[in-house]
Amino acid sequence: MSQQTASVPLTITKEHIAAKKRPTQYSQQIQGLGAMVFLFIFVVYFLIPFFWLIVSSTKNAGDLFGTFGLWFAPNFNLASNLQQLFTYNDGIYVRWLGNTVLYAGVGAVVGTFLAAMAGFALAKYDFRGRNAVFSVILGAILVPGTALALPLYLLMSNVNLTNTYWAVLLPSLVSPFGVYLSRIYAAASVPDELLEAARIDGAGEFKAFTIALYMMRPALVTILLFQFVAIWNNYFLPLVMLSDEKLFPITVGLQTWNVTTGGANKFLYTLIIAGALVSSIPLLIGCGFLQRFWRGGLGTGSVKG
Repeated sequence: MSQQTASVPLTITKEHIAAKKRPTQYSQQIQGLGAMVFLFIFVVYFLIPFFWLIVSSTKNAGDLFGTFGLWFAPNFNLASNLQQLFTYNDGIYVRWLGNTVLYAGVGAVVGTFLAAMAGFALAKYDFRGRNAVFSVILGAILVPGTALALPLYLLMSNVNLTNTYWAVLLPSLVSPFGVYLSRIYAAASVPDELLEAARIDGAGEFKAFTIALYMMRPALVTILLFQFVAIWNNYFLPLVMLSDEKLFPITVGLQTWNVTTGGANKFLYTLIIAGALVSSIPLLIGCGFLQRFWRGGLGTGSVKG
């Protein structure tokens, strides 16, 4: 009886200490508010340049330099700026936009498929030198693209491919990061038992690979988006490879306008800003459209877990 009575204060003391260690509702609210303020600051930091781009696209050359940069001018000239953008110099911007879609679209799709094949082979086939090949690919991720521009130019020059679409397309098909991510994701999400069952049922190696592709969708979408954005924003490689303005992507084309601004060509500033705004729209649409694949991949992983 005395032992039971003595154990009561000890139990109460433990509960009292645990209650003190447990965060109060007020402290949790303060922490949540601090996190929201921190995220809000970063959202503002990243959105202000895009907001400035939208506002500046509605101004003429005079308002662009004579009014407050982060608010609209009395004269709303967005439609006029877009009309000049798509008709200036025989509509060369439309040609640049089509070139960019070609470079980024073909390069992203084909590059993602090749990266998926390489990553699947490195993850699911055991062959001599596999780890060495994967180490070389990891090393290639660390090499900046600008360092490869001159060697690629010399290589393309030797085969007479400079100043052609192939000079930009062929280097864009290679994605070391895509191979790395495909290899990691295939090893983690594609069971060997499933591939063995497919082979037993008579499926060939390519059929087994297509089965694995379905399970690798979240990784493939990530590779596709990263590759698309990287090619879309690529500036240095097309600048080195191309000299015909009809082959330019948007990045190089807008820069050629930028170096000719001044004097009578001062109005080109508004076209450059409007062109930059138009070029950002496909990226925003792509990110919004592909988000559902990421959410689906996360949901699948949580169910499997």
